[in-house]
Amino acid sequence: MEALLSARDWAPLIGNFDVIINCVGILRQQGPATYARVHHQSLGCLAEAARTAQVRLIHVSALGLRESDKSFPRESKFLTSKLHGENVLRASGADWRIVRPSLLDGEGGYGAKWIRRITHWPIVYLPADATGTIAALDVGDLGEAIATLARKEIESTTLDSEREFDCGGPHTQTLEALVAAMRRVHTLRPAMQIRIPALLARIASHVCDLLHVTPYSYGHYQLLRRDNCPRHNRLPELLCRVPRAIGLNTKKIHNTSPTQWPVEP
Repeated sequence: MEALLSARDWAPLIGNFDVIINCVGILRQQGPATYARVHHQSLGCLAEAARTAQVRLIHVSALGLRESDKSFPRESKFLTSKLHGENVLRASGADWRIVRPSLLDGEGGYGAKWIRRITHWPIVYLPADATGTIAALDVGDLGEAIATLARKEIESTTLDSEREFDCGGPHTQTLEALVAAMRRVHTLRPAMQIRIPALLARIASHVCDLLHVTPYSYGHYQLLRRDNCPRHNRLPELLCRVPRAIGLNTKKIHNTSPTQWPVEP
């Protein structure tokens, strides 16, 4: 596999396209696939090549990367590398857009597969300090939104001043509520939820990173400790409809309003 660490490496790959969508990312470093190479060095070279070729670049990042946020976990190399990638893109001079999705659910996804598996367990273990809220969304909705954004970019001949799109599902809820909602898809019998002390949950996240097992990581542990939802959810706007709900949660829903979402045709 080519390193793609120079604009010259990217140039022959993007020359025949109107829009490039970059969805590349790694959860953990392994061998030559480091955070620095994947999350910002390669992205910076791609952006330089896109600028030279006058090709628009849509970069799929993640929520929770606001540098101005005092609670941003700077000790997480995964999250800081993603943030560095966004900063490199902003300074590139390319015609870029950033899409930041919340937690994704869908068939085949590494993290989604584990969460769906956990919802089948009779006992679920959650970090005691995982009290932040999330706005999980369907991966199909995200794909549709990105495709819509790409079509808009192709049709537009002017530079859009709005370049950053935070996307989330219609329900803002805690991890505990999300797991319970997803469990109700296949059974009405609630699981026993046991809270793991914060210190043990933190140690477990480092162990998972060290052994490269499960999608649970130190970065995700940090994100679960604080609210991680779109400040302005652009997903309904891109879909022109209400996003799909994850699970069957009808009770533990926070910060939603019937007037907040467009009505389905």
